[in-house]
Amino acid sequence: MTISLKFTKGHGTGNDFVVFADPDGEIGLTAAQIAAICDRHFGVGADGVLRAVRSTNVAEGAASLAEDAAAEWFMDYHNADGSVAEMCGNGIRVFTRFLIDNGLATLAPGQTLPIGTRGGVRDVQQNSTGFQVDLGRWRLDGGEPLVRARELPVARPGLGLNVGNPHVVVALASDTELDAIDLSVIPLVDPEPAHGANIEFVVAAEPLVKDGVGYIRMRVHERGSGETLSCGTGAVAAALAIRHYAGAGAPNQWRVEVPGGVVGVRMFAAEDGEHVSLSGPAALVFSGSLEL
Repeated sequence: MTISLKFTKGHGTGNDFVVFADPDGEIGLTAAQIAAICDRHFGVGADGVLRAVRSTNVAEGAASLAEDAAAEWFMDYHNADGSVAEMCGNGIRVFTRFLIDNGLATLAPGQTLPIGTRGGVRDVQQNSTGFQVDLGRWRLDGGEPLVRARELPVARPGLGLNVGNPHVVVALASDTELDAIDLSVIPLVDPEPAHGANIEFVVAAEPLVKDGVGYIRMRVHERGSGETLSCGTGAVAAALAIRHYAGAGAPNQWRVEVPGGVVGVRMFAAEDGEHVSLSGPAALVFSGSLEL
């Protein structure tokens, strides 16, 4: 059966997505179809696909509604290879922009829009850079595995964190090391995370802190997508890792430079523990239709 899919292409600091509305949950794309859409030579080209479906019409949405009855929309996110992902910090900003621009949701200044994801409900607000999303509580998770990457001469220790999806962050000594790594090849993590992980390679700025804000630079290999121009949850994990290494007195506000731009990270106290937020732009580039 042929599916006619109306879609929109969007990105957040170069992390790009194909987004489509399926309010009633009627369009079930296969992993192969998603991979074909994301193919940069024969398809639209993207780091992943975002399906906007009402939480009442998708199985995973029940957990979102139980967490927050106002989470009308569920972000059904798949990586470029068709695999399922829990969360995407850049993706949820693009998802929110798509909902608003298509009249599916409203978000006035000062208001919060809850979005259901497989990583839990995430609250989005507008800010001066575009959107800010509360990624909730984070945790150290995964120990300190060794990470090997092509053109990185010696294996380096990483730090495992979870911000709704799994990450391993590797601190490097210089921009030269960061630029030399070949992320067209999947980095090797030992021991290998049970469900895979996004791998971030990070360099601290000199000085690290300026006017109370921390500055770092990052590249990332995303699980299921390869190297991307940006990874929102990866930027958050990187800032958390460098703050962890820096110790007492490290700031709670960070600017993270990725190949596609700059995003902001903020850690703050909440009733259930420390939360972390991500802020940055979200742009919709063009719309079209596909026959699948």
